[in-house]
Amino acid sequence: MKKLFYTAAALICAILVAQSATRSKKADIAASLDIFNAIVKEIQSNYVDSIDAQKSVRTAIDAMLGSLDPYTEYIPQDEKADFRTMSSGQYGGIGSFIMQRNGNVYISGPYLGSPAARAGLRPGDLIMVINGDTVLGKTTPEVSEKLKGPAGTSLSVTVKRPYVSTDSIITVDITREKIQNPSVPYYGVVGNNLGYIQLTSYTETTPNEVKLAIDSLKNRHHVKGLILDLRENGGGLLESAVKILGYFLPKGTEVLRTRGKGVLDEKVYKTSTTPLVPDMPLVVLTDAGTASSSEITAGALQDLDRAVIVGNRSFGKGLVQTTRELPYDGLLKVTMAKYYIPSGRLIQAIDYSHRNEDGSIQRIPDSLTHEFATKGGRIVRDGGGITPDITVKYPELSRITYNVVRDNWAFDFANRYRAEHPSIPPIDQFEITDSIYNQFKQSIDPDKFNYDKVCETILERLREAAKIEGYASDSLDAQFNNLAAMLKHPLDKDLDTHRSAIAPFLLREIAERYYYQPGAVRAALRNDICTDSAINLLHDPIRYKQILTATNKK
Repeated sequence: MKKLFYTAAALICAILVAQSATRSKKADIAASLDIFNAIVKEIQSNYVDSIDAQKSVRTAIDAMLGSLDPYTEYIPQDEKADFRTMSSGQYGGIGSFIMQRNGNVYISGPYLGSPAARAGLRPGDLIMVINGDTVLGKTTPEVSEKLKGPAGTSLSVTVKRPYVSTDSIITVDITREKIQNPSVPYYGVVGNNLGYIQLTSYTETTPNEVKLAIDSLKNRHHVKGLILDLRENGGGLLESAVKILGYFLPKGTEVLRTRGKGVLDEKVYKTSTTPLVPDMPLVVLTDAGTASSSEITAGALQDLDRAVIVGNRSFGKGLVQTTRELPYDGLLKVTMAKYYIPSGRLIQAIDYSHRNEDGSIQRIPDSLTHEFATKGGRIVRDGGGITPDITVKYPELSRITYNVVRDNWAFDFANRYRAEHPSIPPIDQFEITDSIYNQFKQSIDPDKFNYDKVCETILERLREAAKIEGYASDSLDAQFNNLAAMLKHPLDKDLDTHRSAIAPFLLREIAERYYYQPGAVRAALRNDICTDSAINLLHDPIRYKQILTATNKK
């Protein structure tokens, strides 16, 4: 049955795509839709088992849209609220992240000053009951739906808190409020006289949040340079990116062009305000999670030689979406244009219109990208995101560090530490001492620690390969055993070996328990080689200027 719906969806998609290339008659599309309707009716009437027609048609719609690109999607009525929340950053609720774990839902981090924080909810609290109804065994969306509601309404939440003598059952009454997800979770001074702004999304309120941060850093702290951190910023509203660019560029500067299907579907975006910091040295941090509107920000500042980009190549999303109203109160989020930054380049990394024979897609290889020039003549390229002016190489994450973070050992230890210590020193003074690290090691149960020891795994594969290839012998087996003994380390020793990599994660988790998300960001900056690279650059004005005026013209 599902195959039939995918086939019908593919048929519709093929005709719609062909229309743009061959201008097929409307009758062809009407005929295909009639075929699809007929298939739905026949299956509904005659298929041997009962079917969920609504679910099946949704499968067909998703299959059709999925053959276009990942960003064109159907949003039914029951999902519109979540979609609006993503765009506005606002919702009615208690103001906390939640997480699924072991079949239940836990508090993972209340926002600073939120109703959840004021009620005393903490990371690690198991959510058991909401308004008298048990939520044990429920999913994150189900629990989220119960926690959300109109501002001003009340709810009762019962949680089970670990590590408080014996696990405690706590019930709190909370009044929901209009929650604004912060786009700027933290800003502050780094490197003595430099401003740092972490920007995580682009919503309707983002420009005002960034403006507040810039004004405070410039007027209260008198910083001499700015670092705008766009790492892991997946983007959002294009218009917010344009407004933010206006804080750094002269009024009337063209920062973006979008081009749709028709020759007349081109729109030019220019800054419309007097800049807040037109000349202050600026560094923008990017990584593979920097996408969409954040790439517009970074790319325009690079193309106009207004900022030095530091970090790693960005994601490469050069497509623009808009929403269209659909019958029965649904929405269609559809890709309607590509965007081009000031140098004229398109930074889209994947051409979804040209797929491999098996339907797969791949990034545009660097050999097929094209050269463009910044305002000052520096060479930049299209087709694969924003390439930084200074690339930062991060140390590879060890497997044990990955397991400590992935399996919530650091998260759980921070919860235990918070339960046993009412306060800690200010973030910049707090350290993961030998005593704290030893407590962390003791909190790990070796029998429950899911530790993929790469060397041991490879050795076992080599041993099996030797048997298959006919090299097995007592002497070889003895050598394998000796090598296995050499590679086998106690967990305690491995935790000591990788302490320098694990300790920063512990520091960030513990800091968040006392100082919420701003504290976690501040703690992370203490071990951030990308931010350190930006600080060093801004403290070297000659090098900064040389990068922006490099004479690599052709």
